[in-house]
Amino acid sequence: MNYSFIIRKATLEDATSISIIMQEAFRKYMLDTGLSGTLDALTESLQNIEADILEKEVYIALIDGNPVGTIRIKLQPDNTAYISRFGVMLGYHNIGIGKSLMNLADKILISQGVKKVSLHTASKYRDLIRFYYGRGFYIDSTSTDRGYIRALLVKEYQS
Repeated sequence: MNYSFIIRKATLEDATSISIIMQEAFRKYMLDTGLSGTLDALTESLQNIEADILEKEVYIALIDGNPVGTIRIKLQPDNTAYISRFGVMLGYHNIGIGKSLMNLADKILISQGVKKVSLHTASKYRDLIRFYYGRGFYIDSTSTDRGYIRALLVKEYQS
C-alpha cells in the first residue's frame, strides 16, 4: 500500500480542516496540562482562521489527502517570527508530522532572513517542551498572563 505525505500552504478552503485539527490538538493540550476554562485556539472562528491564512504563513500537512497537522507563522518587520496554532491530530502523533512542520518552518524562516523565532507553550507540558528543545528552542522567560505558567521559547538562526 502506498501512502502520500505532503505539506502545503493552506488555502481558504482549508479553514474548516484547520479548525478540526485545532479542536482536537488543543483539547489534548488542555487535558495534558490540567488546564480548565478555555484557550483562544478552541474558540477561534472560521473567519479568524481565514484571516490568518491571508495574513500569515499557514501550512497544512496531509496524509493521503487527509488533513493531519497545521502550523502558523507570523513574520515580523524586525526579522523575527512567531509560531502559533501548531497542532497534529492525535492519531498521527509520533510519526514525524510535527517535526516535518517545524523543519519546513525553519526552511521558510531561514530563507526569509529571520534571525529569531518564538512561540509560547505551557511550561508544565513536558513532552512538548522536550519536543521544542529537540528542535533547538530554549525557554527565554515565563509568564502567567493567561492564568497558567506559559513559557516563551526562542530559537535563533545563525547568519
